[in-house]
Amino acid sequence: MHFTSEHLLEDGVLERDFLLGEIPGILWTPPSAGADVPVPLALLGHPGGLARMRPRLRGRAQHSAAGGYACATLELPGAGDRLSLPVVDQARADLQQALAADEPVADNVVDRLVLPLVEQGVPELQRALDELLQSPELRGPVMYSGGVISIGVRLAVVEPRIVAASLFAGSYVPRSIIEEARSVTIPLHVMLQWDDEGNDRQMALDLFDAFGSEEKALLANMGGHTGIPASAAEHAAAFLARHVR
Repeated sequence: MHFTSEHLLEDGVLERDFLLGEIPGILWTPPSAGADVPVPLALLGHPGGLARMRPRLRGRAQHSAAGGYACATLELPGAGDRLSLPVVDQARADLQQALAADEPVADNVVDRLVLPLVEQGVPELQRALDELLQSPELRGPVMYSGGVISIGVRLAVVEPRIVAASLFAGSYVPRSIIEEARSVTIPLHVMLQWDDEGNDRQMALDLFDAFGSEEKALLANMGGHTGIPASAAEHAAAFLARHVR
């Protein structure tokens, strides 16, 4: 991993672009971070290209920095400037066709849409953790925040450095991932937009029910995918800050 640029934001947060091999990523660290005062880290999940998502990710990272922890993110497989994943692209087209026809979305479409991202994306995030945590300004515990929710589920199962997760139920979930969720035991905070046009509400509820965590909370708000109220983000930030401490 090597850094390619850096920019000091108006609140003192340092935003640095990096490459993990050929995978683009961004790291945000609060003004307090340094070798003498290392800070915890949150991995930010998101649905697509970094260029498009940067403003929203930056806002989340700045909010997190005010809570005393750093944030990092990677470009999703097949998104942005990365090589496309034809299987995922075809599945996305099949999904859109089913939704336009008001037909049920078949399980095999969901599998082809999501599982390649999980299988490729989770090991990449683990590699990023290996590299990032070598920095003297960063330390555990590590958290995961956002979506794709299936990536967060798999990461919570296989990565012991993740101690808590705030997940966004905003994408379809393979049945196999719902089964994996039974092995998740870390504290969880799950956000759900009740009228999300790109999500199967019952599937999200089934996933939440399957989680094996003793501490899990579901925050549901009315509205579509992009209608998350500011209060919901504040609840998620408070959850993560509590587990950082």
